[in-house]
Amino acid sequence: MELFNQLFARKIVPVVVLEQASSASDLAGALIDGGLPVAEVTFRTDAAEQAISIMATHPEMIVGAGTVLTVEQVKRAVGAGARYIVSPGTSRAVVEYCLSNSIPILPGAVTASEIMTLLDYGIDTVKFFPAGTNGGPGAIKALSAPFTSVRFVPTGGINAANINDYLSLPSVPAAGGSWMVNPQLIAAADFSR
Repeated sequence: MELFNQLFARKIVPVVVLEQASSASDLAGALIDGGLPVAEVTFRTDAAEQAISIMATHPEMIVGAGTVLTVEQVKRAVGAGARYIVSPGTSRAVVEYCLSNSIPILPGAVTASEIMTLLDYGIDTVKFFPAGTNGGPGAIKALSAPFTSVRFVPTGGINAANINDYLSLPSVPAAGGSWMVNPQLIAAADFSR
C-alpha cells in the first residue's frame, strides 16, 4: 500500500509503450526532470522487459509493468525490476500469484462483479480500463456509491483535456495516460518536449 501511496501522490501515471528499449533511459530521465518519476511500462512490445530493467536503474523512478496478462509475465516483469503490476482485467491466476508473493497489483475492474471478486481478495484499489468507453467519470461515480471503500485508477481515453474530470472524484487517487509520453516524440528522441 505504501508503494501505491507514493505512486498516487503524483496523481498522473504515464502509460509507456516502448518499441525500442534504447529509449528507456532517456525517457526515464525526461520523466524525472519533468517531476513525474513514475511509469507503467506496458507488456505490449518485445522491448518492455528490457525497458523496465533500464528504467528501474534510475532510483527515483517508480516503475511498474502494465498490460500483464499471465503469471509468466508477472515473473518476467518483477525479475526485470517492476515494483508493481497492472492488468487490464481480473485474472485470478495473476491476482493470486501477486498476493502470495507480496507483489503490489492493480487489477482491472469495470463491473460490480469484478469489483466484488477483487474485494474478496482484499483488493480495494483497481484499474478502471478502458475508462473512456466504459462510462468515464460517470460510471466511476456510480460504482463508488455501493463500493465506498474502492479506489479507481482509470486509464484509456484519458488526456490532458479530461483528466481533471476523473481526478475530481474522491474515489480516484490517480489516473493514467500516454499523452505525455507520445510515441512519435519518443521515436524522434524529443525527450525534452
